[in-house]
Amino acid sequence: MKKVALILGFLVVSSSAFAQEKTDLKRSDLQGPAYKNYKPWQHKTIPTAIYSTNKKKSLTGPAYKNYKPWRNTSEVEAVAVNTSGNERQKLMGPAYKNFKPWKKKV
Repeated sequence: MKKVALILGFLVVSSSAFAQEKTDLKRSDLQGPAYKNYKPWQHKTIPTAIYSTNKKKSLTGPAYKNYKPWRNTSEVEAVAVNTSGNERQKLMGPAYKNFKPWKKKV
């Protein structure tokens, strides 16, 4: 019985050891002065693609309460969100500081 428990324990520990993916150097991997003196601009990061859906159900009242998402058979369209360009990145000084994204320029 002890051998079975040890084997199962070993399998659980060994499978969880590979659960997290190590890619590049991350700040969370560092300790001590290396963590304090980390320079993010010296390490390249890989941009992550962000996706959003176009269709959203606008249900209210009893229809929202009784909605069963697992019965939904319609296809969901995923659209890539463009995060590379930004108006604020082009600004400098006080214009950058006082940028208000909710005000639309005509």
